[in-house]
Amino acid sequence: MASSYNPVEIEPKWQRRWAEAGLDRTPTPGVKPKFYALSMFPYPSGNLHMGHVRNYAITDVVARVKRMQGYDVLHPMGWDAFGLPAENAAIERGVPPAEWTYQNIEQMRRQLQQLGLSLDWEREVTTCSPDYYRWTQWLFLEFFSAGLAYQKEATVNWDPIDQTVLANEQVDSEGRSWRSGALVERKLLRQWFLKITDYAERLLADLDTLTGWPERVKLMQANWIGKSVGAYLEFPLADGSATIPVFTTRPDTVYGVTYVVLAPEHPLTLKVTTPERRAEVEAFIEAVSRESEQERVAEDKPKRGVFTGGVALNPFNGEEIPILIADYVLYEYGTGAVMGVPAHDVRDFKFARENNLPVKVVILPDDADNSDICLLQAYTEAGTLVNSGRFNGMISTKAKPAIVAYAEEMDYGRARVQYRLRDWLISRQRYWGCPIPVIHCPHCGAVPVPTTDLPVELPKEVEFSGRGPSPLAKLTDWVNVPCPQCGEPARRETDTMDTFIDSSWYFLRYPDAQNRERPFDSDLVNHWAPVDQYVGGIEHAILHLLYSRFFTKVLQDRGLIQVGEPFQKLLTQGMVQGLTYKNPKTGKYVVAKDPQTGELRLDPSAPKDPETGEPLQVFYEKMSKSKYNGIDPQTVLGKYGADTARMFILFKAPPEKDLEWDDADVEGQFRFLNRVWRLVSEYAEAHPTVNPPATLTKAEKDLRRAIHTAIKEIAEDLDGDYQFNTAISELMKLSNALGAADCPQSPVYREGMETLLKLLAPFAPHISEELWEKLGYQDSIHQQSWPVHDPAALTVEEINLVIQVLGKTKGTIPAPAQASKEELQALAQASELAQKHLQGKEIKKVIVVPGKLVNFVVA
Repeated sequence: MASSYNPVEIEPKWQRRWAEAGLDRTPTPGVKPKFYALSMFPYPSGNLHMGHVRNYAITDVVARVKRMQGYDVLHPMGWDAFGLPAENAAIERGVPPAEWTYQNIEQMRRQLQQLGLSLDWEREVTTCSPDYYRWTQWLFLEFFSAGLAYQKEATVNWDPIDQTVLANEQVDSEGRSWRSGALVERKLLRQWFLKITDYAERLLADLDTLTGWPERVKLMQANWIGKSVGAYLEFPLADGSATIPVFTTRPDTVYGVTYVVLAPEHPLTLKVTTPERRAEVEAFIEAVSRESEQERVAEDKPKRGVFTGGVALNPFNGEEIPILIADYVLYEYGTGAVMGVPAHDVRDFKFARENNLPVKVVILPDDADNSDICLLQAYTEAGTLVNSGRFNGMISTKAKPAIVAYAEEMDYGRARVQYRLRDWLISRQRYWGCPIPVIHCPHCGAVPVPTTDLPVELPKEVEFSGRGPSPLAKLTDWVNVPCPQCGEPARRETDTMDTFIDSSWYFLRYPDAQNRERPFDSDLVNHWAPVDQYVGGIEHAILHLLYSRFFTKVLQDRGLIQVGEPFQKLLTQGMVQGLTYKNPKTGKYVVAKDPQTGELRLDPSAPKDPETGEPLQVFYEKMSKSKYNGIDPQTVLGKYGADTARMFILFKAPPEKDLEWDDADVEGQFRFLNRVWRLVSEYAEAHPTVNPPATLTKAEKDLRRAIHTAIKEIAEDLDGDYQFNTAISELMKLSNALGAADCPQSPVYREGMETLLKLLAPFAPHISEELWEKLGYQDSIHQQSWPVHDPAALTVEEINLVIQVLGKTKGTIPAPAQASKEELQALAQASELAQKHLQGKEIKKVIVVPGKLVNFVVA
């Protein structure tokens, strides 16, 4: 009798053997085609969650299949290790950020290794290691040298009690500091930026080349870049002392401008404010400064504004128009000012009505004979210009370029292309990040740290209080240094870089992760890049992917690499959702399972809140600690093993769809692997003598057809859009076919056993390896060639021909698959089945569908 399947025993054994053999080591580039498979690297929080498991299982299947298909595969892993949680841990627990981070990395590495992932751990990168961030700093200096890194003043979240800068995630929904509870203020600080706007057009245009990316992601990036074609126009102040520049995509409406709006923080705001309006304007500025950018531009939030008392002129018609300030206008966007055309803009119309501003119609629908429609609501479509001076009667689409040309002629403005994308603010007033390698000298200005002095390392003896400026700014011995150019006393930059910087180039480090002389060898990167398959969450669709594309293009322009795009194919996997229990009255989530036993402690047919007795809502939602609906991967691995966890998470849903966790389905995959175990083990222990027949029997031909059908279907499922769920279904079909076949001494049966294991290997690598060894093989199954289907094996020699009389099925008869219509009709008509039902009837017509049926129409 075959031994029982024990994943807890076999999985660690094979993980050790694979590591000892260096099975997953990346080969030196040679004649084979290359394949670079990469999952987005994790933040080392300390524990894997099921989202991690899904991400890495998907990429691992792809990597394993490609190896078996004859590719040289690079499949690495690393850690996105800088970030706020480590600094918070230092504040709350007194644990140095580096210690906390490296402890978490050790724990998560062990968990990852338990999954049986075919990762090349010799290429592991850790972004908080000086060996890595030395090169992050080196690349920053490349940007600085190219004029793409600069400083300017920008607003930050400021805690007035703790006197410190807060990240957005440290500000709660009410605009208060997470620690002190103070109302957060917006404050101007001098900060570092990267000029991503210089690459806006290339980043937008090159989206068309990314044919392996989901359209949804490309659309999100295009909208974030936000290209607008329009006009830059200047509205002079009535006293002629300055002009207010605006950008508009609707120059055809310029004669309908009845007011202009400045951002509260615009430099002109206080200049144009009259003495009698100053108190109200300053109070409004103070109130707006407490709001986040997201709050100010929220669609569902009423737009607030106040009059400044200032007046501007519309240069096109000479009319005086009032100047207001409003919360929805941001200084960082566009010019920091907008022109108000309430008759032809929905937001402007509502704002004008609320502030008693005039509404002037300048475009009418082609079929309109009056302007009443625009007095009831904004008219935003194309039409005919009215009240527009020399442009009256023009179609609005033609008036746009004509008015822009007139503006250029009269020096009122010019055509302009504008982008919603803003330069990337990379400064962080924190400790646990990559130091910016710049020294500020009162004589020489901002001076780059010489590359020979890199890395600028983070000091280790640091006090974390969560109050005051960045911990680095308090370390005078670290801050005060001589200027590298003139030698005079100077100060280090105390800001660290946004952690998105670290993840914007890590994929270029993997091909040459041990290089101590430069960030990477260009030839190696040019060989492996771009990443052939990138896998990660949709939450990174914009920032991480956009910044990585930006970095790649800059490094291409600097001559460091040849590729212009980092990721050839992108798969954004769906979320893993857990069954969630929530009290709809209190809004609180309820713990449904006993934390010790994992047993459900609620009545599943009518769950109620244990505290209040109120009925609970039950639904699937993304797994989260705060919702008490998570499943600990360690629990699943301990009970079922990694192969079962992988099989379930790949089978339950297509990779791009959300996955609903179900314990019963996990059990189902465990039972399937047990069936495979018994099937192969019993065959191996029986040691059947394989006797090659002179010709294959019908049973052998049917089995061989099932084998090669599985090969063909699984190959198609793993090509292009990965459909792992249907591939696993094909594995189940093949397993069933082998279980039903009664020819264990046939070479076809042996072929089926070997094929089943080879096809299963990328999905369930441990059990496949163990059973492969049971079949008598010493070389790893993961070093075998991927099966290729034989088209001849798919040929069907005989079919079951359906016999119908007057469209009703009477039964089936065997018939040659390649028989002609005439042959099928003769065969059917002569059969006992047909004779029985045709006796005494006159055949009026015979309908033959080749390969399927013969239908007799009788009288």
